[in-house]
Amino acid sequence: MKIYLLTHEREVDRPSNTGSIALSVAGGTAGPIERIVWSRANPSPELVQVLKGENTGLLYPLSEADGTEIAVEHCDHFVLLDATWQEARKMFNRSPYLHSAGRVNLQTTAISRYQLRRNQKPGGLCTAECVVEILRGKGKAQLAAEIEARFLDFNARN
Repeated sequence: MKIYLLTHEREVDRPSNTGSIALSVAGGTAGPIERIVWSRANPSPELVQVLKGENTGLLYPLSEADGTEIAVEHCDHFVLLDATWQEARKMFNRSPYLHSAGRVNLQTTAISRYQLRRNQKPGGLCTAECVVEILRGKGKAQLAAEIEARFLDFNARN
């Protein structure tokens, strides 16, 4: 299993970026989380190839664009748009290679605890919270708990 954080270039250095929390716990060459910086003109060849796989899902709301829904249990690879909601929408709209990917629907009743940004999408979760939900759905409760603890600490300090 691999989680790809397709990160907007402005998001990489933001102190409010929660994708960095997930990466600090489970990133690196042996970890299940990898960051790819989004480029409109030059998409990552690795990511384009991964998106062609049958067991890959894009975490992006079906309400935002058409697509086929895939359950977390049926995915081996996940792609998350790591950005503000406004940037994520632009990333999706400007990246045709994302449009054909199946959409992962997180079956959760969790309410976001992320408090560092305004204009959050109602019912939406931040990147770290999404990673936690995916890991739980894939039976990786220990790793999910580690990321969640780090996120809660981060959120409380800011």
